[in-house]
Amino acid sequence: MNLSFFDQFTSPCLLGIPLILLSMLFPALLLPTLDNRWITNRLATLQLWFVHLITKQLMMPLNKAGHKWALILTSLMTFLLTINLLGLLPYTFTPTTQLSMNMALAFPLWLATLLTGLRNQPSASLGHLLPEGTPTPLIPALIMIETTSLLIRPLALGVRLTANLTAGHLLIQLISTATTALLPIIPTVSILTTLILLLLTILEVAVAMIQAYVFVLLLSLYLQENI
Repeated sequence: MNLSFFDQFTSPCLLGIPLILLSMLFPALLLPTLDNRWITNRLATLQLWFVHLITKQLMMPLNKAGHKWALILTSLMTFLLTINLLGLLPYTFTPTTQLSMNMALAFPLWLATLLTGLRNQPSASLGHLLPEGTPTPLIPALIMIETTSLLIRPLALGVRLTANLTAGHLLIQLISTATTALLPIIPTVSILTTLILLLLTILEVAVAMIQAYVFVLLLSLYLQENI
């Protein structure tokens, strides 16, 4: 029984071919198609407003040089948000519950922000490894600590997103299994667990949105340190 709870995190296959790539590309079908007009309907207006809001929030702490990253960060935010929300639908697969995929997104972007800082302002970027006014005996230890904290940033990004989504999906499945099992035995308790399941689902929708925003926001903060 315990192993079956984790079957939902296994990539679906068709004729032995993993369909995770298809599930990653599916959210693109929900984006508006090209048209000769800027705004075609109310849905396009809402999407345009939402993208503008995301871009404004992400670019606000960055200077003009960081605005070059607007397209990458906004696209990543939209991609993660769509996948996280679609993964809450029944009989769907959530690619962002896979640590390998989250690390594949986090590591290259973190490395790009780091290399940007080392290329544009190497002294300031390396200066983050040693706070000003550090006593001489503590310099080697602090450099090692700051270097370690710098290197685990992409791991923290990937693990945070994976752990939060995985825990939410497991809780939903556990409570829904308990609700189904209690229905013929204790209907009153089953109704109570159904209400808990509804509240948990609303919470998971919020978590899916917040985790997508936090992932991209932390990347923008890492970029802010290096520009």
